[in-house]
This record gives sequence, structure tokens and C-alpha cells, in this order.
Amino acid sequence: MKVIGYIRVSTQGQARDGYSLAYQEDEIKAYCQAQGYTLLHLFKDEGISGAKVDEEALEVDRLGFQEMLEYLSHHEVDYVMTLNTSRLWRSDIVKVLVHREMKKYGVDIRSIEQPQYSIHKKDPSDFLINGLMELLDQYQRLEISLKLGRGRNKKAQQGGYAGGNVALGYKVKKGQKRLVVDVGQALTVQRVFDLKEQYPSWSLTQLAEQLNDDGHRTKQGKLFTKVQIKRILDRKAFYSGLYRYGDITVIGKHQAIL
Repeated sequence: MKVIGYIRVSTQGQARDGYSLAYQEDEIKAYCQAQGYTLLHLFKDEGISGAKVDEEALEVDRLGFQEMLEYLSHHEVDYVMTLNTSRLWRSDIVKVLVHREMKKYGVDIRSIEQPQYSIHKKDPSDFLINGLMELLDQYQRLEISLKLGRGRNKKAQQGGYAGGNVALGYKVKKGQKRLVVDVGQALTVQRVFDLKEQYPSWSLTQLAEQLNDDGHRTKQGKLFTKVQIKRILDRKAFYSGLYRYGDITVIGKHQAIL
């Protein structure tokens, strides 16, 4: 049986659930060894919510997850192994999107903590219980989001960094809470927009391939994918010096790259 593994933690999720990346990886490897499964590859997302969605493209907005889908498009796999389905999704809409992608590649999900789970199984009782649990989880995350939002709005009004993942091309100096330009990464960002202007008809995949051929790499030292290119292009206003958080818009509070 050929399988691939998927592990994920978010800052809040890791603290609440205790599912560290190392723990998830060890559990998946031990389970595969016990079952005689061949673990082909392990994909991970660190510090990102299981409910994050690119609403415009209707895609799961996680780099590791997108890399996993790219792998599935070129390899024959029976199962995607995970410690718990909550590592793959944290909301109903993400669950629907994950199921859609798995069915597209003819792959089922094998959960260590939910051994009977299958994307093809239709059980009214399971549907009701899972739905109630997901609603409760969404309510808890909404409470946390509202509390964090108050502090971040105040920080944005003052022109400071309001938190979240730092965009490629910038870094935050420890203790300062201010965005500063990372010169090396800034060159990569400029190259993306130069390519887009020079070749407006190119697809996101073509742009990513050219960027990789030029020798540019992500913050993690990996090759660029279409998901990351889209994320950069969507932030044109930000790279021009415009900072927006919620209803707060601040101009000229961080150095522009473009």
C-alpha cells in the first residue's frame, strides 16, 4: 500500500491540541511500519490555520497542501495518512475542498485516530456529530479571532505590524514590531512583477518556472509554485507601501519594494 503523510500545526492549534509536527510525524511513521505501508513522502504546513481558503480561486490556501496535490498529480498513491482529519481541515468549506481534491486523484484519507474514516463513507450519525463538533470549533476560533483583532487593529492604526505571516520581501526585527525590507527577498518580489509586466499572458505556473530557472527560492529555500506567485501578485498594493488590516488602511508606514 503506497501512502503519503500530511502534518500541520497552527500557533493556536499546537498549543490547544498538543499535536506538534514531530509528534505527528512519529505517529504516522510508526503506523505505516506497523501496517506494512510504504510511506513515499511527508508534507507539512507549519503556523497556518486549517480553515484558510483562497476564496477567489476556491483552493485550500496552504503551501504544503498544494505541494501534496502537485505530488498526487504525478504519482500513484492509495492513501493520504494523517494523525487526525483536523490536520487537513478545520471548517466545512475546507472539508468539501479537500474531499474534492482527493476524489480527483482517486485517493482516500486514512486517519490514525479515526480508523473508520473514509471520504466515501456516508453515515448520518457521523455527519451530525462531525458537523456539531466543527461548528463548536468554528465558534471557539471566532472568539479567539475577535480578541486578537482588537489588538491588531490598534497596532495597524499606529502604523505598526499587526501580526500574521510576514510577506516575502520583508522581515520583522525582534522587539520592534516593524516591517523592514529584506534586500535579497525584495529582488525576488521585483522579479515577479517584472516578469508579469514583460509577459502578461503567462500563466502563474509559467511565472513560477521562470523564477525558479532564474535561481530564486522561497523563504524556506524551496522552488516557487503558482500559489506563491499568486500570493505575491495579489499583494501589489502592499509592496507599493500600502498597509491594510481589516478596515484600517495606512499609507507609507512601511518601505515600498515596488
